[in-house]
Amino acid sequence: MGSTKTSLILGFLGFLFLDSLLFCSAYNVHHYSFLLRETNFTRLCTTKSMFTVNGQWPGPTIHVRKGDKAFVNVHNNGDYGVTIHWHGVKQPKNPWSDGPENITQCPIKPGKNFTYEVIFSDEEGTLWWHAHSDWSRATIHGAIVILPEIGKTYPFPKPYAEQVLILAEWFNGDVKELIDEATSTGGDPTPSNAYALNGQPGFPNNCSNETSFRFPVQYGKTYLLRLVNAGMNEEMFFGIAKHNITVVAQDAAYIKPITTSYIMITPGQTMDILVTANQAPSYYYIAASPFFDSSAPYDTTNTSAILQYKGTYTIPTTIPYPTLPNVTDKAAADNFTTRIRSLASAEHPVYVPKNVTTRIFITVSVNQIVCANASCGGPSGNRLSASLNNISFVTPSTDVLQAYYKSLPNVFDKDFPNLPPYKFNFTGDVGNNTLYPSLGTKARLINYGDVVEIVYQGTNVGNAENHPMHLHGFSFYLVGTGYGNFDLTNSIKTYNLIDPPEGFGLCTVIWNDMRVGAWTLF
Repeated sequence: MGSTKTSLILGFLGFLFLDSLLFCSAYNVHHYSFLLRETNFTRLCTTKSMFTVNGQWPGPTIHVRKGDKAFVNVHNNGDYGVTIHWHGVKQPKNPWSDGPENITQCPIKPGKNFTYEVIFSDEEGTLWWHAHSDWSRATIHGAIVILPEIGKTYPFPKPYAEQVLILAEWFNGDVKELIDEATSTGGDPTPSNAYALNGQPGFPNNCSNETSFRFPVQYGKTYLLRLVNAGMNEEMFFGIAKHNITVVAQDAAYIKPITTSYIMITPGQTMDILVTANQAPSYYYIAASPFFDSSAPYDTTNTSAILQYKGTYTIPTTIPYPTLPNVTDKAAADNFTTRIRSLASAEHPVYVPKNVTTRIFITVSVNQIVCANASCGGPSGNRLSASLNNISFVTPSTDVLQAYYKSLPNVFDKDFPNLPPYKFNFTGDVGNNTLYPSLGTKARLINYGDVVEIVYQGTNVGNAENHPMHLHGFSFYLVGTGYGNFDLTNSIKTYNLIDPPEGFGLCTVIWNDMRVGAWTLF
């Protein structure tokens, strides 16, 4: 529920002060047309109208090479304003096309169109695009495939073929109405009714077995799966029955290969995965199930697709299903995420800046805003509201980027603090003295060339929930995580400054028992 507030503030830190990135001047230009309109879909025996791009769910995949440029003309034939964000694309010197509503641009009004210029620089691998207005991204999203430059190849054997897989959530109700209701009442949003793989819930969901997405494979061949978690809230465990998988990249950055029977992927995250069709030709389930260890409501269902070998054989009466960790298995989640390391090779080097010039310590909490006469739908009749350093973000009516460049007054304040208002036992008995946040539209101005370290500290304020952090404009290194309260002296000693994973939304840092993460930005 705090994802919008969090990403808006962090996104502003990211895109506003990135000056430039060096990238090849010889590039190809691609053109896409996105028509946003209502389209009828039937899932779980329920038919409803959904806001989509070109009538597709998921939407079309954008294909480019490293260093290319794409122009995407978005025509909004819907009933309300919307923007599009190119998730993980740094957009050097081009924040006006980044997309967050009322941060980099005003929404595209119904009946109007806007052409985005999407500049690819050093990204290589899998990213995705999505709406950045309310919950429109639940149905308006798609993958971005960024191939290596011509004459170069992957840092692993070229796969036989590739397949995009997009995890998402299906809501029987209208997602705009659901989030409007949650915003109005101040309570938790209604969870989804099912998860989906490439738009299909699959087994064991109602009315879904026959429509499961099928991925045909040839025995002995290795395939590259480009996995996107386009879900609104939940982290997901993912695996393929009787097949090991090898993760080779995440968030368009190569990593040291991890061979495993399952992964854990967070909302907004992407992973490139190799799988070799080396089992007896048959059908095998590809499946995903939630990882969730909070007491907040969530979707408890699973989703699946079918890995289907080509050839002649007897179709099994019972299709093997992968063994995935239990929904609350933190150890299983940690077992995967702590293995992630940057590739750090000669062609894909790591340059971790060590001379930190700016340190920012941010507490992340789920707070309450008092409602008169206990009239809201959250705890004690109050309104739920996430906060950073005890400040809950207020979306302005004028976009922040325009206000910055035109020096417009009374749109945002430049005093987002580098420390919480006061120190307390963040993961202990916090009491009620930290429950109620202040409200504001704040940003932190950072000098060009600064090396910034941000430590995110989860707290026991409110009902702690897992949630990833995402930064617009440039990537960062995840140099350390831990449980409990961050300690400047001892926690720094555990930093990985050799091959930390690089990304723009690497992993969950808010855990039920308060894991903290330090991210060094460059």
